[in-house]
Amino acid sequence: MQVDVKEYLTNYIIQSKQTDNMDRLQLPDICLDPKHIKVIMVNEVTPQDPSDFFYSTAKQPDYMKTTLSLFRNAGADVNNIQDIINKGIYITTAVKCPKSSYSVDSDVIKSHNFILEEELKLYPNLRVIMLMGDVAKKAFNMITKKNTKKNVIPSESTYKIRKNQYFYGDIRVFPSYIMTGGNILNMEYTLY
Repeated sequence: MQVDVKEYLTNYIIQSKQTDNMDRLQLPDICLDPKHIKVIMVNEVTPQDPSDFFYSTAKQPDYMKTTLSLFRNAGADVNNIQDIINKGIYITTAVKCPKSSYSVDSDVIKSHNFILEEELKLYPNLRVIMLMGDVAKKAFNMITKKNTKKNVIPSESTYKIRKNQYFYGDIRVFPSYIMTGGNILNMEYTLY
């Protein structure tokens, strides 16, 4: 069964009455079969310009430039967000609006967490969650701490913990690095 993710989340946000600022929110604008998704990649925040978002209909959204490059470097034949979805991978953000300063305040992350938590519940066959950056790690730990009274990912630098295995129930959780931004396109990758 196909679900319009943006419509689903919009209705959930309105019904929850936990925010009154719908104008700044950027939600994934895609229809998909939730049962098909096995992997979720949680990026940090949405872009300043909505036309640069993963799910934008613009010809070359900025977020997709680095994302497609990362997937292609890993050997995946992808040209757009639909190709990634077709591989059973869904991409979202922890915070559903652009950041207003260099860092994202914990209160902002917390205020968006109810949306991310509901979004994750959409996918019954989820096997992997990749937390792309510190904001995503913090957001996910807030959710897990609320539900299990403990963090899944230690509050340490990603390079120190990335080779360890973490689980949230049966779901494997990977701490990783942010996946958007021009500096990523110039990096060389080494497989370990």
